[in-house]
Amino acid sequence: MRVGIAADHGGYRLKEFLVVDLRLAGYDAVDFGAKSLDPEDDYPTYVVALARALKRGDVARGIAVCGSGVGASVAANKIAGIRAALVHDVFSAHQGVEDDDMNVMCLGGRVIGRALAWDLVRTFLTAQFVGADRHRRRLAQIEALEKEGTQP
Repeated sequence: MRVGIAADHGGYRLKEFLVVDLRLAGYDAVDFGAKSLDPEDDYPTYVVALARALKRGDVARGIAVCGSGVGASVAANKIAGIRAALVHDVFSAHQGVEDDDMNVMCLGGRVIGRALAWDLVRTFLTAQFVGADRHRRRLAQIEALEKEGTQP
């Protein structure tokens, strides 16, 4: 599976660990940056690049990391078709995919450690959307809201 990953300075160190872990586990990890630790960088730069690549189909899922994970989630969700959520527990990592078709998992690099982050990533990447009628109905409502936001 081709997995995109992005982080600002707040998530840079965790992202670097996760890129290695992903590749060792056989994933094709695409690093959208940051490419170096720069305390002045901005999470939208990297997270939006990841989200747009996911929307184009260049990657199958995305992982976005900032200091808390909140900013990354806000930025990713500005791109129509992206369903990003802040995740710091295993249940949400799989349930978000199974019920809500989450395609970007956001993590807080200053909130969780490497071992938990890797558990969450593995859980997220192996989860599958269930596709029950109620889930599809809810996703259709969200898609309608995205379209509504583009109207003049």
